[in-house]
Amino acid sequence: MKRILGLDLGTASIGWALVNEAENKNETSEIIKLGVRVNPLTVDEQTDFEKGRPLSVNADRTLKRGARRNLQRFKQRRKNLIEILISNGFITENTSLTEIGKETTHQTLALRAKSAKNQIEKEEFARVLLAINKKRGYKSSRKAKNEEEGSLIDGMAVAKELYDNNFTIGQYVYQLLEGGGTYVPDFYRSDLQSEFDMVWKFQKQFYPEILTNKLYKELQGKGKKQTWAICKEPFDIVGEKRKTRGKELKKENYKWRYEGISQQLNLGNSSAVIRIIFLKKR
Repeated sequence: MKRILGLDLGTASIGWALVNEAENKNETSEIIKLGVRVNPLTVDEQTDFEKGRPLSVNADRTLKRGARRNLQRFKQRRKNLIEILISNGFITENTSLTEIGKETTHQTLALRAKSAKNQIEKEEFARVLLAINKKRGYKSSRKAKNEEEGSLIDGMAVAKELYDNNFTIGQYVYQLLEGGGTYVPDFYRSDLQSEFDMVWKFQKQFYPEILTNKLYKELQGKGKKQTWAICKEPFDIVGEKRKTRGKELKKENYKWRYEGISQQLNLGNSSAVIRIIFLKKR
């Protein structure tokens, strides 16, 4: 008697059978056991399978779990904010926080724009805060070496500290480095732009013939290479080499940014001026 294992390998299923095959007239062939394992695939999964690409059975679950977490966090943020608004008398438990009436598709956006320049009602202000509350702010994917080793750097917390202490980014980071810190967190572009404008305005009183409105507009949205090309002529940049290296170089860069809003920078040190003027490029 010969024992044979037969396999039927398909893209969406695997069939198998274990049989005894007779080798002479005195023996009888028989099926010992058989079965099939079905592996239902989507069109994309089947295409990847046929092309030999690896499939992760948990990828879809991970995406859905992440969506559930984000939804749960959004609901918790909204609940906490509503409780604060109620306790401070901005709204009541019966206040409608949805857009009401005709042509309301962009009603909340219109209120947000209006609130920056004009007075709005308390209930309208509550709706603006709830709209802003939808976005939690973002954390850097980089790790910070602090007492909580491996924790993410919270960009929103850093932005709040800048605002509460009236710091520029240069002041904030320079103090961190002076205090023995080694990491530099990510910053919102609005904070970078704010520091850029402060440095430009202060240094312009010393170099009005160079820091012109025309140059300011020309530099907006430019990358590092374009920045260098634009500034090479007005700043008379020859390509001097810095003597500092490593951590000291980083500290020196932020020291110039720190000093850029309170004292005249040496225009002859073209590297310093470029660092200060284009700090928003980081």
